[in-house]
Amino acid sequence: MNVVLESTITCPKCGASKTETMPMDACQYFYTCTSCRTHLKPQPGDCCVFCSYGTVKCPPIQQNQSCCG
Repeated sequence: MNVVLESTITCPKCGASKTETMPMDACQYFYTCTSCRTHLKPQPGDCCVFCSYGTVKCPPIQQNQSCCG
């Protein structure tokens, strides 16, 4: 299975988007919007900001593994 390591995060407050590289073996729980400086954290039920606001889920989820164990 090919794992996609880039995901575009879109800020729910201002709508700004930025493509970021995801870590292979860890969750990214916080993210600061580079446009409006809003601090994002995962929505309930998601493990990381990429799963909540990104175009691609985090690598562990893509591999059907537990994220953040």
